[in-house]
Amino acid sequence: MNLKQTLLIAITISFIVLGSWETYWRSQGYYPTLDDNKDLWAVQRSKVTKATSNDVVLMGSSRVLFDIQLDEWEAETGKRPIQLASAGATPLPLFSDIVNNSDYTGTVVVGVTPGLFFSTTYPMAPPWKRVQTRVNYYQDRTFAQRLNHQISLPFQNNLAFMVSFEEKGYADEINLNGLLKRIRIGNRTGNKMMPPFHEFSNIALDRNTKMKDRTATDTAFANTVKAVWAFYQQDPHPPEKEATMTFFLKDAKKFKDRGGSLVLLRCPSSGRDRMGENMDLPRTELWDDLVTQANVPSYHFEDYDQLNQFICPEDSHLSGPDAQIFTTELTKIMIQDSVLTNSKTN
Repeated sequence: MNLKQTLLIAITISFIVLGSWETYWRSQGYYPTLDDNKDLWAVQRSKVTKATSNDVVLMGSSRVLFDIQLDEWEAETGKRPIQLASAGATPLPLFSDIVNNSDYTGTVVVGVTPGLFFSTTYPMAPPWKRVQTRVNYYQDRTFAQRLNHQISLPFQNNLAFMVSFEEKGYADEINLNGLLKRIRIGNRTGNKMMPPFHEFSNIALDRNTKMKDRTATDTAFANTVKAVWAFYQQDPHPPEKEATMTFFLKDAKKFKDRGGSLVLLRCPSSGRDRMGENMDLPRTELWDDLVTQANVPSYHFEDYDQLNQFICPEDSHLSGPDAQIFTTELTKIMIQDSVLTNSKTN
């Protein structure tokens, strides 16, 4: 057997094995999807360097990711916003990065999820570190890393067995690391283990994010996500109001002084999450005080009939159809308040 034949056999076997592996995972309900990793985020962050005073940057945690739909925003305003929100993260270090490391003077919409916004200013705390790691990566990324990301996209978009997540812990990860995590051998430490956390969204190249339909239609699946929120809420930490507000308000003043427009947004929550927020993170002590001191346009979902009728399937994020309605109604209100302009009519 010559080298050419050997190579042909090896390639054939490889295609058969990979094809079988792909077929198996698709039969288990998996499909190709993008990972919302630091590379995908950095591509959007790079757009801020060329953004004008007419642009809009979105930041916050996962509620801004799920609840603000870019197509609907663009349909109402004529401008597609830059989506920089990060799941499980405080927006403070990102806003500081935009203020201090760019000349951007457009509009910044900051999502305020009380448990994250007022959580910490400690650099190693997870809510801070998650987004600061992305900021650092954007500033230091190499040409090779950018190229590697571009090469990976066709594989992520077409192969289900490539499902992997930068943020570890999802039960749906099917690389070797993820498969090993599925093996449960009792509770040897005596500590309560986190319930399986299933990915419940789909993300596009521009980071437009929608809740998976299954989350809104399958109560059992939605309950698995609720169980994870309940796990994280077992030992709530008191908000670090003074430190977080001092940090944010300093950057807010600098941004406004150079001509930037700042908007605060409180997205919907419901059920157990809303009850916990009312008890541990009261609006009057946190949101209302922040709005007063920041002195910028602010939108709380409870204050508008168009925005306060939604029920979050897993208590913390809107379904895809509800997010579309929420975005449309929110932008209409903001245009009416002259906070946003409709560039299609200008």
